[in-house]
Amino acid sequence: MHTLLSTPRRLILALVAAGALGATGAGLVTQRQAHALGAPAIAAPAAVTPAALPSFAQITAENGPAVVNISVSGTRRTALADEGDDDSGASDNPMQDFLRQFGMVPPGLSAAPRDMPVRGQGSGFIVSPDGVVLTNAHVVQGADEVTVKLTDRREFRAKVLGSDRATDIAVLKIDAHDLPTVRLGSTQALAVGDWVLAIGSPFGFENSVTAGVVSAKGRALPDDSAVPFIQTDVAVNPGNSGGPLFNARGEVVGINSQIYSRSGGYQGVSFAIPIEVAQRVRQQIQATGHASHARLGVTVQEVNQALADSFGLDRPQGALVAEVQPGSPAARAGLKSGDVIRSVDGHAIVGSGDLPARITESSPGAQVRLQVWRKGRSQELVATLGDAADARHAAKADAGGASAPAQGRLGLALRPLAPDEQRQAGVEGGLLVEQAGGAAARAGVQPGDVLLALNGTPAQGIAQLREQLAHAGKSVALLVLRGSHRIFVPVRLG
Repeated sequence: MHTLLSTPRRLILALVAAGALGATGAGLVTQRQAHALGAPAIAAPAAVTPAALPSFAQITAENGPAVVNISVSGTRRTALADEGDDDSGASDNPMQDFLRQFGMVPPGLSAAPRDMPVRGQGSGFIVSPDGVVLTNAHVVQGADEVTVKLTDRREFRAKVLGSDRATDIAVLKIDAHDLPTVRLGSTQALAVGDWVLAIGSPFGFENSVTAGVVSAKGRALPDDSAVPFIQTDVAVNPGNSGGPLFNARGEVVGINSQIYSRSGGYQGVSFAIPIEVAQRVRQQIQATGHASHARLGVTVQEVNQALADSFGLDRPQGALVAEVQPGSPAARAGLKSGDVIRSVDGHAIVGSGDLPARITESSPGAQVRLQVWRKGRSQELVATLGDAADARHAAKADAGGASAPAQGRLGLALRPLAPDEQRQAGVEGGLLVEQAGGAAARAGVQPGDVLLALNGTPAQGIAQLREQLAHAGKSVALLVLRGSHRIFVPVRLG
């Protein structure tokens, strides 16, 4: 799985050495022996001058002062807590944790909800002398207080100018002047195999430096992200989130964001958001307070060799359109299920993940030229892109046309899960909690939970849920999915 850099784990380091094996014996003929046998002599290989390594020390000295440590604090309301709980809400007693899952209150626990403090750390970097800082959105998500600490040990309370979850970019502002800044580069000249360097605060160790190479560009992750990630083998860990990724010239080319890990810690595969994406979001946030993203309105899947053969494609490339959303820009442009999108504005679509990454580079209202493979022939369509925000609002209506907020007795703002979200969560139906307040929040329901059932009846739509609540008594039992765990939460409606 791919992991946001937030939860520390114990790391197991394995060192593997590969040695060169000498070859002797029958079957091997030296160059001198070959010449004696009449074979033409093999020219000696030309001497190769090793390329000089970039000066990591110089890059660090020049840019280290502009890399900051970010600490956040806030509160989280929990339904069950005792004095033995830590900040994560887990106790030291496994039986208590087990009983919590079933809504049972062990002796000595308080059933009354309370606010638990939560804290976190991340990294960021200064992009303007007047105190504008870039970091990841997940670093500051839900924070009540954000503190930026410089390398000279000064600390500033930061204001979150805006945060964009779609790209995982946040823009902060601190009240300071004449600050050191980084130089921003470009990923266009960045090549696979190039040296890169990260500076950040893994596990809170401020201004730690690690280096590696670019492993891949334009990498799509399985979370349907629209970001064309830079993959590296630079060691990044929880706390590195939001920190800069530098090229060999000391220019920022990315923001370290995620790792692919089975342990929660670094395992050799790291991902950074290209600086062009971050810059575009930064400019929008500073101008309007939020970022906007274009929308085409299709669900796509990979084209494998079998599909390529069946569609008559010369190679397994492109984005196969599995579904066209009714009334979307794609539908108005004439896209159909079974089409294979091969390029956007002349840029090749190799994998299905290339399509959302390419669309998000455009703005709502922009026109794009799509080269499409349909029934053995290539044709061109023109689509006028919509606004992804409009699609989110539309998704908040269920099949009966009800809007998402289900305030009132529960105090929740909900929306139905999209089909891809259901597949990712491994559920059928379900309502995503976007905001929590009132009785449900007091019972411990949190934004991000998925409401699966109320009093044992599966939650299939908002209208259905309202009908159930209208006939409910003074309390209900909610089955929610939180992360990978299903838990029952008893809610007293009053």
